[in-house]
Amino acid sequence: MKINRIDHVSINVNDLSEAKAFFLDLGLEVKAEWELDGEQLDRIVGLKGVKTACVGLGMPDDRTWIELVKYITPADEGGIQQPFANTLGISHICFAVEDIEAIIAKLKHRGTEIFSEIEQYGESYKLCYVRGPEGIILELAEKIG
Repeated sequence: MKINRIDHVSINVNDLSEAKAFFLDLGLEVKAEWELDGEQLDRIVGLKGVKTACVGLGMPDDRTWIELVKYITPADEGGIQQPFANTLGISHICFAVEDIEAIIAKLKHRGTEIFSEIEQYGESYKLCYVRGPEGIILELAEKIG
């Protein structure tokens, strides 16, 4: 028995088009878009009356897949949560990037919340945390050296 790879990361969003635009701006590409509903989906996710709209986004090399999911029904009545870097549970997604300064400048221009200025971690990385749409936390990491 072994795990071969992480297949995808799924992110539930309320505004699918805004989240899609944000990740497209970062350089991901739309790989697929679809809607799902029905009794089998209800059983898989453990909810009743499920209807979803989804966008699959990946890197140009197809090694990374992010699935944005909008639950049309049932809706999450709790609303968008704003986690922090130390919030328990899944914290963030880290992207290995090139030219972190240019990416951060683009995100600032877009109005994205930047947690801090770019920090150099020893002689290995330049790092920065940002908050995307609907509270999604991303870490950007540029390998140096």
